[in-house]
Amino acid sequence: MGRFLACLMIGLALPACEKLGIPDPQKQAAATEAEGRAVGSACRHAGRALEDCFALNPEAQKAAVFEGWRAMNDYMTENDIAAVKPTIPPKLPAEDKPEEAETHAEPPQHAEEAPPETPLSRLRSRSRNNEAH
Repeated sequence: MGRFLACLMIGLALPACEKLGIPDPQKQAAATEAEGRAVGSACRHAGRALEDCFALNPEAQKAAVFEGWRAMNDYMTENDIAAVKPTIPPKLPAEDKPEEAETHAEPPQHAEEAPPETPLSRLRSRSRNNEAH
């Protein structure tokens, strides 16, 4: 009877591990995969290339990002949904530098804005420079 009561108490105490802050590896893995699929899906909806999505989200699982990107691509193709152009340019992880304070009150005047540089365009320019040498 004592062993039964001890096993019953342990069985009842195990579900309380979450309240103690002990992480559940299965739940963490499922959450990480779901987040990766959401990132990939959002990248595709924004019209970003898969490689850009990988570069912009290095902490996300690549397989999950690809799965989300592909699922959104299939959905958009089936329903004739156009990509939504992102209004905020991507900020690459290497570009996390503190911004300098502006020294003048009026914004600089630009004749024309160049399109934002993407990781793929950087690789292409590097390969062109290497071929020239």
